Amino acid sequence: MEPIQVDFSKKGGKSSKEIYIPPEKAPLKIVISLVVTVIAGLVSYYFLLPAFNLKDTKFYGWIAVMLVAYVFMTALTSGVFTKPEYVPYVKRHSLVCMIVAAILGLILVVGYLVGAPLFRAKAYSRLLDIKDTETVDSAGDAVRNITFIDSISDFNKVPMIDAVAAEKLADKTLGTLASLGLESQFNIADSFSTQINYKNLPYRVFPLKYGDIFKWLKQTRNGFPGYVTVNMNTQQAEFVKTEQGIKYTVSEHFGKYLLRVVRFSYPTWLLGNQSFEIDEEGHPYWIVEHRDKTIGLLGGDDIIGIIVVDAYTGECVDYGLDEIKAGLGNDGRNLEWIDQVFDAPLLNNQYNYIGKYSNGFINYYIGQENVKLTTSGYNYLADGNDVYMYTGVTSANSDESILGFVIINQRSKDAYFYSVSGATEAAAQKSAQDIVSDKQWTATFPLLIMLRTNTGKYEPTYFMALKGAGSVVKSYSMVNVSQYSDAVRSPGDDDPDLKECLKAYINKLAVRSEPVVINIDMSGSINVPDDNTTDEPGDSSVVSGIISDIRSNVIAGTTYYYIRLAGSDTYYYVPASLTNEAVLLNVGDAVTLTVISADSAIIPASDVTVGEAAEQPAQADESTEEVDE
Repeated sequence: MEPIQVDFSKKGGKSSKEIYIPPEKAPLKIVISLVVTVIAGLVSYYFLLPAFNLKDTKFYGWIAVMLVAYVFMTALTSGVFTKPEYVPYVKRHSLVCMIVAAILGLILVVGYLVGAPLFRAKAYSRLLDIKDTETVDSAGDAVRNITFIDSISDFNKVPMIDAVAAEKLADKTLGTLASLGLESQFNIADSFSTQINYKNLPYRVFPLKYGDIFKWLKQTRNGFPGYVTVNMNTQQAEFVKTEQGIKYTVSEHFGKYLLRVVRFSYPTWLLGNQSFEIDEEGHPYWIVEHRDKTIGLLGGDDIIGIIVVDAYTGECVDYGLDEIKAGLGNDGRNLEWIDQVFDAPLLNNQYNYIGKYSNGFINYYIGQENVKLTTSGYNYLADGNDVYMYTGVTSANSDESILGFVIINQRSKDAYFYSVSGATEAAAQKSAQDIVSDKQWTATFPLLIMLRTNTGKYEPTYFMALKGAGSVVKSYSMVNVSQYSDAVRSPGDDDPDLKECLKAYINKLAVRSEPVVINIDMSGSINVPDDNTTDEPGDSSVVSGIISDIRSNVIAGTTYYYIRLAGSDTYYYVPASLTNEAVLLNVGDAVTLTVISADSAIIPASDVTVGEAAEQPAQADESTEEVDE
């Protein structure tokens, strides 16, 4: 049979219409293209996890993957890459794909425009309802409970450290995994830590993540053995071993990956931030935001509910905002323990919409009348069962002065602004760091507190911790908001003494040309920062015996040795920096340890002596037995 002769030069006649030539077995090739497209759609859906919702931009990406897959397979099966005569065939069979792509592209463009700030500036400025107060002293009860300090004991609700310092403390607790035979298997998943109020105290909770893919393969069957809590006030860190393995997290893969579990349960919902929390009994959960685009098709992100996921079982239960604010679900479940419904970046953006667009879109760029923006960072304050995001507010010029502060409840979205003129948090940080410039310490992001004066008014003050190498807290600092040159710190190095810091600040303001007399009740009790050597500090004692087991683990760059003595189930741990002889210890060596008396399976040691074991060793806890010599 003679080959088909086709003139593609368009010179042979006046008609330029392309000639449609189907390839051999065209119906079969169409079926193959469709099957591959379906497979590509299923695989991409499994990993992209788009919502079946026109408001989700990932939905358009998922459709695009399938359209490209079909066009590519049509071209591949027809052989168009080597036989250009099949170009008209490929074009015709790609026509539907191109039409679908054009329609979706049009929907995206129109959807963006109808929700763009250029046309909907007022709608953006109404996403957050803010309650204004003219002065600090006219602030409502909600604000007063959060930031006002009348007694030294009021500092017990104030977070003394930031998230970075808390992470360093959390890292040190992973040594306790040695007693479970799980040393070096897990790391802290600091990106998903959450600041919460746990038993009316400020805590940050940290989930774990696998050390690497091989450790995931080894440990995924049992899940994570627990989580870490850090008391942000006392700086006490603890690894909490859970009743069962935590199997559903953001660090898992495939069927136990948190967002995949939630997506398969809610295929049309827009999902937002995921936060790790625990209830008052210590049961771990994930809180996943149920979001909506409230302005046009793609604009005005807001939260309309949450999905509570049991970290043990993966069970998902959704709740609306009314149930969350009431603290009680329609199913009778107590929801007061949930702290983060609205994540801080979302709240920060919504307040900035007020500052930028209250007087229209154009005003933000031309004129900038009454334009206000949040400062470059934020922190958290606590009251009762709730956590509040706090940040300063400055003018559009972004200078080093503030106009006031905004505090927003992360559970109810109740928002308060009050006017205070003074320095920004960044300026206060610099002022505090200048005090210790020779030590090169860094300051945490400041917290705003209001100190009572003898006139009954309150003095706005920044409080922060000064951190040395490894984010270890070395001192506390206070900086006056209105005059940030008035900056002090607790006098001792490596001694973060709150009372001494407050006394230094009181003295500093008292010698001003116009003195300010701070009148704080100093008779109350305050929480003493924990040294993070044990959960229940006790008296020191001496134990001695023959080493029956010794293990090592590297935590945050420091090597720790875990020593078990013959006849005991307790491990005593020492950092390598404590003694040069620790690295030489072996099973069978006799040692004498100075330890903290505590009822724990793992106890810190403060001194190690290598040599003959004591004949009558003291007991560190009930589980430690004497070793007969």
